Order: sequence, then C-alpha cells, then structure tokens
Amino acid sequence: MDLALLFAAVVYSVLDRLGFTGIDTTILAILVILVIIGLVIIVLVKFFLILIPAILVAILVYFLTGGNMLWTGIAFLVVALLSLLRKI
Repeated sequence: MDLALLFAAVVYSVLDRLGFTGIDTTILAILVILVIIGLVIIVLVKFFLILIPAILVAILVYFLTGGNMLWTGIAFLVVALLSLLRKI
C-alpha cells in the first residue's frame, strides 16, 4: 500500500510542476489507473511479439502432424522457452 501512495505522490508532484496544482484526487486516481493500464498493454504486446515465432512453429507442426495437439504443444513450449531465454 505504501508503494501506491508513493507513486501517487510522485505523480502529484509531477503534475504540480506542470501547473496542475488544483487537480482533484479523483482525477489523479484516474490518471494513475490509465498509466497502469497503458503499461499492462505495452507489456502484453511485447510479450506477444516475443511469442510470434512459437505461434508460427506451433501452427506448422499442427498441420504437419495432422492435428496432433501433443506435438503442437511441445513445439510451442520449446520455441517459446528458447525465445524467452534469448531475450533474457
């Protein structure tokens, strides 16, 4: 809970520097929520872009094996793990 208050204080300080001294706390809460939603969307898009090769390999394996979900899942997990390890 202290981290949220610290974050709110930092945001309020930045808004104060920009000249928004009379901003209401509800507007501040809405701004904080929008920033958090934006960060979540950015992380999800980046995660999806990392998994594109795994998705393509899984689709290829699915059609080559005639719809065998076991090998499709194994191929997806192996390529996804390799992609994630390469990014670290």
